[in-house]
Amino acid sequence: AQVREGFAAVVRQGETSFGDAGVFLERYIARARHIEVQIFGDGKGHVMALGERDCSLQRRNQKVVEEAPAPCLSDTKRAELIAAAVRLGEAAGYLSAGTVEFLYDAAREDFFFLEMNTRLQVEHGVTEEVMGIDLVEWMIRGAAGDFAMLDAPAPTPRGHAVQVRLYAED
Repeated sequence: AQVREGFAAVVRQGETSFGDAGVFLERYIARARHIEVQIFGDGKGHVMALGERDCSLQRRNQKVVEEAPAPCLSDTKRAELIAAAVRLGEAAGYLSAGTVEFLYDAAREDFFFLEMNTRLQVEHGVTEEVMGIDLVEWMIRGAAGDFAMLDAPAPTPRGHAVQVRLYAED
Protein backbone atom coordinates (compact mmCIF):
# COMPACT_ATOMS: atom_id res chain seq x y z
CA ALA A 1 0.00 0.00 0.00
CA GLN A 2 2.84 2.41 0.84
CA VAL A 3 4.51 1.79 -2.51
CA ARG A 4 1.27 2.46 -4.41
CA GLU A 5 0.65 5.66 -2.44
CA GLY A 6 4.23 6.80 -2.89
CA PHE A 7 4.14 6.08 -6.61
CA ALA A 8 0.87 8.00 -6.99
CA ALA A 9 2.39 10.95 -5.12
CA VAL A 10 5.42 10.97 -7.43
CA VAL A 11 3.16 10.88 -10.51
CA ARG A 12 1.13 13.82 -9.16
CA GLN A 13 4.26 15.79 -8.38
CA GLY A 14 5.60 15.17 -11.90
CA GLU A 15 2.34 16.32 -13.47
CA THR A 16 2.24 19.44 -11.29
CA SER A 17 5.91 20.40 -11.59
CA PHE A 18 6.72 19.30 -15.12
CA GLY A 19 3.42 18.62 -16.85
CA ASP A 20 4.55 15.02 -17.30
CA ALA A 21 3.45 11.99 -15.30
CA GLY A 22 6.33 9.82 -16.55
CA VAL A 23 8.33 8.07 -13.87
CA PHE A 24 11.72 6.46 -14.34
CA LEU A 25 12.31 3.43 -12.13
CA GLU A 26 15.61 1.74 -11.40
CA ARG A 27 16.17 -1.68 -9.92
CA TYR A 28 17.68 -1.74 -6.44
CA ILE A 29 20.97 -3.62 -6.52
CA ALA A 30 22.00 -4.78 -3.06
CA ARG A 31 25.48 -6.04 -4.00
CA ALA A 32 26.41 -3.58 -6.73
CA ARG A 33 29.95 -3.37 -8.09
CA HIS A 34 31.41 -0.52 -10.15
CA ILE A 35 33.31 -2.09 -13.05
CA GLU A 36 35.26 -0.12 -15.65
CA VAL A 37 36.53 -1.37 -19.01
CA GLN A 38 39.52 0.44 -20.50
CA ILE A 39 39.28 0.87 -24.26
CA PHE A 40 41.47 2.40 -26.96
CA GLY A 41 40.28 3.30 -30.45
CA ASP A 42 41.59 4.66 -33.73
CA GLY A 43 38.57 6.88 -34.48
CA LYS A 44 37.65 4.71 -37.46
CA GLY A 45 35.77 1.93 -35.68
CA HIS A 46 38.72 -0.21 -34.55
CA VAL A 47 38.54 -0.46 -30.76
CA MET A 48 40.53 -2.67 -28.40
CA ALA A 49 39.56 -3.48 -24.82
CA LEU A 50 42.44 -3.41 -22.37
CA GLY A 51 40.95 -5.28 -19.46
CA GLU A 52 38.65 -4.22 -16.68
CA ARG A 53 38.96 -3.00 -13.13
CA ASP A 54 36.75 -2.98 -10.05
CA CYS A 55 36.38 0.52 -8.58
CA SER A 56 33.55 -0.23 -6.16
CA LEU A 57 35.14 1.01 -2.95
CA GLN A 58 34.37 4.72 -2.99
CA ARG A 59 34.04 7.51 -0.46
CA ARG A 60 32.24 10.75 -1.23
CA ASN A 61 32.03 9.71 -4.89
CA GLN A 62 35.81 9.33 -5.04
CA LYS A 63 37.32 5.96 -5.84
CA VAL A 64 39.50 4.74 -2.98
CA VAL A 65 40.57 1.27 -4.16
CA GLU A 66 40.94 0.13 -7.77
CA GLU A 67 41.64 -3.51 -8.58
CA ALA A 68 42.49 -5.24 -11.85
CA PRO A 69 41.32 -7.61 -13.01
CA ALA A 70 37.94 -7.36 -11.29
CA PRO A 71 37.82 -10.34 -8.90
CA CYS A 72 34.01 -10.52 -8.80
CA LEU A 73 33.58 -11.50 -12.46
CA SER A 74 33.43 -14.96 -13.97
CA ASP A 75 35.32 -15.41 -17.23
CA THR A 76 32.00 -15.50 -19.09
CA LYS A 77 30.72 -12.24 -17.56
CA ARG A 78 34.11 -10.59 -18.05
CA ALA A 79 33.97 -11.46 -21.77
CA GLU A 80 30.39 -10.13 -22.07
CA LEU A 81 31.25 -6.88 -20.29
CA ILE A 82 34.34 -6.32 -22.44
CA ALA A 83 32.42 -7.10 -25.63
CA ALA A 84 29.74 -4.55 -24.67
CA ALA A 85 32.39 -1.87 -24.08
CA VAL A 86 34.04 -2.59 -27.43
CA ARG A 87 30.68 -2.43 -29.25
CA LEU A 88 30.01 0.98 -27.70
CA GLY A 89 33.44 2.27 -28.72
CA GLU A 90 33.06 0.91 -32.26
CA ALA A 91 29.59 2.42 -32.67
CA ALA A 92 30.91 5.81 -31.53
CA GLY A 93 34.03 5.64 -33.70
CA TYR A 94 35.96 6.24 -30.50
CA LEU A 95 39.42 7.81 -30.69
CA SER A 96 42.17 7.33 -28.08
CA ALA A 97 41.85 6.10 -24.49
CA GLY A 98 38.49 5.95 -22.76
CA THR A 99 36.68 4.13 -20.02
CA VAL A 100 33.26 2.49 -20.25
CA GLU A 101 31.71 2.18 -16.80
CA PHE A 102 29.14 -0.38 -15.73
CA LEU A 103 27.14 -1.22 -12.64
CA TYR A 104 27.39 -4.95 -11.99
CA ASP A 105 24.70 -6.84 -10.08
CA ALA A 106 26.64 -9.69 -8.46
CA ALA A 107 23.50 -11.51 -7.29
CA ARG A 108 21.94 -11.60 -10.77
CA GLU A 109 25.25 -11.64 -12.66
CA ASP A 110 24.00 -8.81 -14.84
CA PHE A 111 25.47 -5.44 -15.77
CA PHE A 112 24.18 -2.02 -16.76
CA PHE A 113 25.85 0.87 -18.58
CA LEU A 114 26.64 3.85 -16.34
CA GLU A 115 28.71 6.24 -18.42
CA MET A 116 31.70 6.68 -20.68
CA ASN A 117 34.66 8.80 -19.65
CA THR A 118 36.46 10.20 -22.67
CA ARG A 119 39.79 10.71 -20.96
CA LEU A 120 42.52 8.78 -19.26
CA GLN A 121 41.39 8.23 -15.69
CA VAL A 122 43.50 8.17 -12.55
CA GLU A 123 42.72 4.46 -12.24
CA HIS A 124 44.56 3.61 -15.47
CA GLY A 125 47.68 2.59 -13.50
CA VAL A 126 46.25 -0.78 -12.46
CA THR A 127 45.31 -1.48 -16.07
CA GLU A 128 48.80 -0.60 -17.30
CA GLU A 129 50.39 -2.82 -14.66
CA VAL A 130 48.27 -5.88 -15.42
CA MET A 131 48.24 -5.43 -19.21
CA GLY A 132 51.92 -4.49 -19.54
CA ILE A 133 51.25 -1.34 -21.56
CA ASP A 134 51.77 2.42 -21.28
CA LEU A 135 48.51 4.17 -22.11
CA VAL A 136 50.08 7.64 -22.16
CA GLU A 137 52.52 6.38 -24.79
CA TRP A 138 49.60 4.90 -26.77
CA MET A 139 47.82 8.27 -26.60
CA ILE A 140 50.89 10.15 -27.84
CA ARG A 141 51.41 7.65 -30.65
CA GLY A 142 47.73 7.88 -31.57
CA ALA A 143 47.90 11.68 -31.64
CA ALA A 144 50.72 11.28 -34.19
CA GLY A 145 48.52 8.95 -36.27
CA ASP A 146 50.25 5.72 -35.21
CA PHE A 147 47.70 3.08 -34.27
CA ALA A 148 49.88 0.05 -35.05
CA MET A 149 49.33 -1.21 -31.51
CA LEU A 150 45.73 -1.98 -32.49
CA ASP A 151 46.89 -4.31 -35.26
CA ALA A 152 48.37 -6.72 -32.71
CA PRO A 153 46.23 -9.02 -30.56
CA ALA A 154 45.01 -7.44 -27.33
CA PRO A 155 47.47 -7.90 -24.48
CA THR A 156 46.74 -10.75 -22.08
CA PRO A 157 46.35 -9.74 -18.43
CA ARG A 158 49.11 -10.96 -16.14
CA GLY A 159 48.91 -10.89 -12.39
CA HIS A 160 46.83 -8.62 -10.23
CA ALA A 161 47.16 -4.93 -9.34
CA VAL A 162 45.62 -2.80 -6.61
CA GLN A 163 45.78 0.98 -6.36
CA VAL A 164 44.79 2.74 -3.15
CA ARG A 165 44.26 6.43 -2.42
CA LEU A 166 45.22 7.54 1.05
CA TYR A 167 43.67 10.66 2.54
CA ALA A 168 45.35 12.65 5.31
CA GLU A 169 42.50 14.10 7.35
CA ASP A 170 41.82 15.33 10.85
